[in-house]
Amino acid sequence: MKIKMSRHYLYILLSSLFLFLFVLLFAFLVLIPKGKEYRQERLELKKSSVKLQQYQDFHDRVYKKLKDLQSKNRHIITAFENRFDATRFQKENKNYFASLKLSKVVNGADEAGFSVYEVNTTSHIASPANFYNFLDALNKSDWIIGVNFPITFQRDAEMIRSSFRMKVYANKEDINTTKSKSEAK
Repeated sequence: MKIKMSRHYLYILLSSLFLFLFVLLFAFLVLIPKGKEYRQERLELKKSSVKLQQYQDFHDRVYKKLKDLQSKNRHIITAFENRFDATRFQKENKNYFASLKLSKVVNGADEAGFSVYEVNTTSHIASPANFYNFLDALNKSDWIIGVNFPITFQRDAEMIRSSFRMKVYANKEDINTTKSKSEAK
């Protein structure tokens, strides 16, 4: 039994068979492995996207908290940038004392990124209430000042003589503790 086929049918049959094999080989050797890689990459991308979103949310929360704290504490932040001026300090706080005397400003040891100046203070006050009002005013002043113990009070006729030590904190970039930019060059 002889099957009669023309050349064109034979040519179409062979090319169809060749293309079918080519498609099968291409699918099993190239597309399916790439599809598995694609799914794995997609899962990794999804995990990375979730982590990125978590970090972004964390960043947004921390940034918002930072901005809130900066706005609430603007006075304190700017106070660290102010240079301590003893004469200005005396003028601003003379209302609380009958007499106020500051001794020499001494550079103390640096603490945690801040330069510290130590100021010895002696004063005469009419009542302890004036001293406590002075302490309240220190919290609102243009400098970050800590009053250190011991605070001594001695009766001196109708007045109270007090002496104490204050620490004034400023950023390390303060002119009193670092070289000026022209000297550094």
